[in-house]
Amino acid sequence: MSNRAKTLAASIAALLATGALAACGGGGAEAPKETATAEAPADAAAPAADAATPPAADAAATPPAEAAPAAAPVELDITGADGVKLTGDPAAGERVFRQCMSCHSLKAGENKTGPSLHAIIGRTAGQVPGFNYSDANKASGKVWTQQAMFDYLENPRAAIPGTIMAFAGLRKPEDRANVIAYISLHDHDE
Repeated sequence: MSNRAKTLAASIAALLATGALAACGGGGAEAPKETATAEAPADAAAPAADAATPPAADAAATPPAEAAPAAAPVELDITGADGVKLTGDPAAGERVFRQCMSCHSLKAGENKTGPSLHAIIGRTAGQVPGFNYSDANKASGKVWTQQAMFDYLENPRAAIPGTIMAFAGLRKPEDRANVIAYISLHDHDE
């Protein structure tokens, strides 16, 4: 096996091991994350081994292991409509969040047209100081778990009838999961 083929095989094995290939549409979306991470490395790493190549030469051709985790999905406390636990890609979520930035901030105390989303996970709806919420939002009693936010973001006006949030929602489950992964990682930033 050539060094180029070994490098490619090792890169695929690293992506499978971290679940990053599933986030790129590599087929892991239907299977739970445990299946992809527990079984893929043993099976995927086998083609990279070659008895004719000394270990030092093979190690030089292998990309650094720390490069792959940056693209790794984040495990979320969200179950999709099919009953499968979801993961989210924070980098993709940052791109989705750009739609939200005109109305929301992740900075504490920075209300815009919408309330600050700083530390939103675990917070009760309608509680950000200095923001004028709708009566429907204040009375909802909704606690913003990752699952509650996932459900809400599909169609905010259906989830809380009477809300003043004008955004129509994010129809794609992966967009909602990705933006929640991004918010969950960054909602405590100052």
